[in-house]
Amino acid sequence: MGYSVRTVLDWAYGGVDPSIPGNGGQECCDFIGLKQRLIETTFFMVLGSALLYFGYRSIARAPGLPSKYDRTDPTIKRALLVMLCLTYGIETGFKFASGEVIYLLNPCHIVTMVQIYLLAAPPSQTSTVVFRLGMHWGHGPILALLFPVLNTRLLQFEPEVYYIQHVLIYFVVPPYLLWMGGAYTIESVSDLRWSVISLGIQYTYHFGPLQLFAFLTQVNLNNMLCPAISDPFYGPYWRCWSLFHQPVLTFCHNKIYTALVMAILSLFRTPSKVNGDAGKLE
Repeated sequence: MGYSVRTVLDWAYGGVDPSIPGNGGQECCDFIGLKQRLIETTFFMVLGSALLYFGYRSIARAPGLPSKYDRTDPTIKRALLVMLCLTYGIETGFKFASGEVIYLLNPCHIVTMVQIYLLAAPPSQTSTVVFRLGMHWGHGPILALLFPVLNTRLLQFEPEVYYIQHVLIYFVVPPYLLWMGGAYTIESVSDLRWSVISLGIQYTYHFGPLQLFAFLTQVNLNNMLCPAISDPFYGPYWRCWSLFHQPVLTFCHNKIYTALVMAILSLFRTPSKVNGDAGKLE
């Protein structure tokens, strides 16, 4: 049993090299003091829980979900599912080979799994809920493309798979699901309830389980222990800056992204088929 546990732990984070800047280790853990870390954690956990509570209550009163769904399963949807699963499978294989499986807890991998579910599951109200929440996390992949952290990807073709994965989950799968419509429609521009609950999930996940695993293993999961070398907010208060940039990104990015995608899609189909309000079904 002891050997099995050691093997699992070695797969999980045994290959993480703390000598690489921003990768983890004791120096990364000590980037800020324990008191500051506890204060920030308490604040963001309370804030995140409040956002979750009020967001859920608001949505529960009037969810505005479609009442019927088209159950067809287009060939393109299945092909995208195979492509995304293959890419994620290769990425997972890299993590096992390098002993860095713990990095699969990072948000972009969570977004990938969410999109795999959306491509695999039949259209339903659950799909609509998951789709709307997942769309509000789209700023993660674009930030990963704009500020890539590749100094820890040492295996051959590992950086290439990084880019392929993030291009798929940002530029390919969401626009295709929006093209399908039905279960995969977004709320109206003036509806901020889904943005509120999505932001609450982000804060509670980052400052809750993700930070806990990062602290226990001394692995810098999504820069919860110390800032990345490419972080534009590098400094002791890099996490506090998320109080400003995360609401802006969560509330604005999805609305702008969806509007641009729908405008482009409208060029390739009749206007009657383009519907950005999930409360209405063509």
